[in-house]
Amino acid sequence: MKMHKKSVYRFCLMVGAWLACTSMFAGTQSEDAVFIPADDAHIVYMGRISHRIPKAVTFTYPGVSIFVNFEGTSLRMKAKPGSGDFMVEIDDQLPYRISFTKDDSVLTLAEGLPEGVHRARIMYILEGFELKPVFEGFYVDEGCSLAEAPVLPERRIEFIGNSITCGYGVESNDRNDPFTYETENHFYTYAAKTARALNAQHLVVARSGIGIYRNFGAPASGSKDCLPAMYEQVMFTDPTELWDHSLYTPDVVCVNLGTNDTGDGKYDFGLLTDGYRKFVSHLRDIYPKAKIVLLSGSMLSGKPLDDVKRAMDTVVSERKQVGDSEVYRFDMSPQTGALGYGANWHPSMRQQQKMANELTAYLKELMNW
Repeated sequence: MKMHKKSVYRFCLMVGAWLACTSMFAGTQSEDAVFIPADDAHIVYMGRISHRIPKAVTFTYPGVSIFVNFEGTSLRMKAKPGSGDFMVEIDDQLPYRISFTKDDSVLTLAEGLPEGVHRARIMYILEGFELKPVFEGFYVDEGCSLAEAPVLPERRIEFIGNSITCGYGVESNDRNDPFTYETENHFYTYAAKTARALNAQHLVVARSGIGIYRNFGAPASGSKDCLPAMYEQVMFTDPTELWDHSLYTPDVVCVNLGTNDTGDGKYDFGLLTDGYRKFVSHLRDIYPKAKIVLLSGSMLSGKPLDDVKRAMDTVVSERKQVGDSEVYRFDMSPQTGALGYGANWHPSMRQQQKMANELTAYLKELMNW
């Protein structure tokens, strides 16, 4: 096929633009860029992070976010190869997904922007306990720098949960699909959507398969590595570094557990109830003034769902008897299939949106937000 000269020119422009938008380079310096390490005071973080690696930031929980204002026309991000996937928002543009594969150390987040100051928000969207992501810093245009540090919303929510909160399978439309990192995306979960709708920060402690007393497939007697046992760690895989709770004091804590404890029907109701009882007591010790909301939704049905609700109701009643009236209950709608399913029967993107709508309305009233 013979192309007109103008068509060839337009085609070359399109290819050039595509290559520019997908460009990446390795190293710590570039002739046309300035490198700013992850420990720079102008970079703001949300979520549990570790500073054990000099000038870098490591994390494992989904939802950890990086906020920065920068000068110039471009922004590039440096991370450990194989760190995994992030959602990126530049100014008011639509969010998009990037992936640090084993061959990537630097990725272009924005290029060809107008001169001036721009905003960037980058959210880690996977469970990173296998990938062990490391964020190392940004590259900005030569002669430019980071602008004034962003100010995060005053409202603060903490979400504690399992695969539903992580975003397992949310980008799949087939309930028979297995788990893959490619279809996991915390950005589209009820938790992240609720926080955005309420203009609140949110911190996440969640992992697929985990329970309040018993992880999926474990004996009815319970699991030593259930979520309460892991809760104090900065990173899920490292018991040697504990989280400093004074770094993030939530206004409200939302606990969405119980699905893995009861989903296969092999559980002990007394131990389930005691799991909630002990964990709520621990949360109250940490956060004396926070409201605590025990959630259900959206993968359970039948007796397991009834038992999870009954266990939570029991604990709420007990807390009131000892003078703690700030522990609450809320049930998000169980999935029926009408909104589809994600991978492995997990909530679809539409189901997660429905959950977010429900929880947003509830928290808005509860918190007077």
